[in-house]
Amino acid sequence: MSLSAHLTLSIDAVLEGHARPFGPPGRTSAIDKQPVAARCAISETQLAGDQQADLRVHGGPEKAVHHYPRDHYAAWLAELPALAPRLARPGAFGENISTTGMTEADVCIGDIYRLGSALVQVSQGRQPCWKLNVRFDVPDMALRVQNSGRTGWYYRVLEPGDVAAGDRIDLQDRPHGDWPLSRLVDVLYRNKLDAVSLRRMAALEVLAESWRKVARRRLETMEVEDWTRRVATPD
Repeated sequence: MSLSAHLTLSIDAVLEGHARPFGPPGRTSAIDKQPVAARCAISETQLAGDQQADLRVHGGPEKAVHHYPRDHYAAWLAELPALAPRLARPGAFGENISTTGMTEADVCIGDIYRLGSALVQVSQGRQPCWKLNVRFDVPDMALRVQNSGRTGWYYRVLEPGDVAAGDRIDLQDRPHGDWPLSRLVDVLYRNKLDAVSLRRMAALEVLAESWRKVARRRLETMEVEDWTRRVATPD
């Protein structure tokens, strides 16, 4: 095994949430994640005790665990000081795992980590949705997260296990060191019709199929998909 960089960090917090009424009438969300002191089992589809309100777009094998860097909180606080109460502790962005010391610039698509006793693999970045607008009471927060590149990422689970705050997250393998998540986010949200990068993105077998499909569709049409339904808060 050859790694371009070896990364081992302590997990600051493990968080879970329960689906509750949220935002427009009839909508629910489990974005309000709370720190858990006990050890939590990690299955192939989720962190035990955590819920997803809409299984069409949350949870499942390619989004089993959501990781958001605590490193980004300072930047959000500097840009939006009114968010200080919400940013006072981990969980503001609906994350299951909070760490300090690894961001989208340090993490690559396909990275395999020992997370507590579980073995997980980075499957995709996060595509922020309108629930962040409601969560922070900022009408364009989803777009702000998207445009900033401070999106966080998801893991698929290769070996179930368990995890708790204070455990280590330890890089085991890095098959695509040339694809940090910052590059993936750039292709998806900035250089959106770069054909060379889109072809390479579509060929990444470790990337979630839904993201590879986006790359293939853009190559076929030379058009960017409409993000409105994802980022705009429903009436």
